[in-house]
Amino acid sequence: QVQLVESGGGLVQPGGSLRLSCEASGTIRSINAMGWYRQAPGKQRELVADIRSGGTTNYADSVKGRFTISRDNAKNTVYLQMNELKPEDTAVYYCNVREIVWPKRDLWGQGTQVTVSS
Repeated sequence: QVQLVESGGGLVQPGGSLRLSCEASGTIRSINAMGWYRQAPGKQRELVADIRSGGTTNYADSVKGRFTISRDNAKNTVYLQMNELKPEDTAVYYCNVREIVWPKRDLWGQGTQVTVSS
């Protein structure tokens, strides 16, 4: 059974930086997309960024130029470097792995809180 273990959340001042990590334990299909979503109180969960196994990336407009997603395929780990954080980035951040080939599982982490406040 695959588990996604997230780390790196916390409290940071506006303008600060955080780095999130998510490691998939167990076996996942090598052709996949790994990404981060977030959900703020009273709002729907939204895509922050994702990265395909071939390296193609996709970002929400609100984080372009501030956040960088990367992955280490050998470690089944995805990272999210968040710079120039704003109060509106405050949310629970969820790691996601979506297998592109069978069995096409859609896997989620438990979430890590990111709070941007002075």
